[in-house]
Amino acid sequence: MARLNVNPNRMEMSRLKKRLVAAVRGHKMLKDKQDALIKAFLERAREGKKLREEVEKELAECNASFLLSRAQTLPAMLEQALMIPGSTSSLSVSWRNVMSVSVPTYNVLQEGNAVNYGFALTSGTLDVAIEHFSKLMPRLLFLAAQEKAIRLMAVEIERTRRRVNALEYVMIPNLTETIRYISMKLDEQERSTLSRLMKIKEIVRGE
Repeated sequence: MARLNVNPNRMEMSRLKKRLVAAVRGHKMLKDKQDALIKAFLERAREGKKLREEVEKELAECNASFLLSRAQTLPAMLEQALMIPGSTSSLSVSWRNVMSVSVPTYNVLQEGNAVNYGFALTSGTLDVAIEHFSKLMPRLLFLAAQEKAIRLMAVEIERTRRRVNALEYVMIPNLTETIRYISMKLDEQERSTLSRLMKIKEIVRGE
């Protein structure tokens, strides 16, 4: 605990008391914000973990379908089938506020038909794989947005925690100690002044 370097007078003590009140109020608000952020973070982290497991499972199924189709199709035919994309995707990003943290929302617009090749020289498993990949894309982007939000919330929690600790362990104790020091100094000055007045009074009476 360190004392602030200030002049020990009543005006300074009044100013420091106002700062202390503001610091205590700010500490409470930040502490409440930190608790709410942690609660929201844990809920989102649990949802994100569950979503990632689901998406990874679906992605593994898509890869298995594609590997099977590649085994059943001549490499040249597979390359020709996948050379020209049949659909296009456009991505837009919007932001929303979650517990004072701006988190992204990814929106994908898919147009066209992903399966745009002839069916004579390809296997049905390729159609299934491509359709699965196409349907999985929005969920992949949703997962990316969720995990980005989780990381941003973690950063905000850490930032808020540092501010809470700075107020709780540095600023508030320093202000309290400085106010106590000024109060002691003012009491000493009052006692010294009173002692001088009593001495002067005795001298005057002696005359």
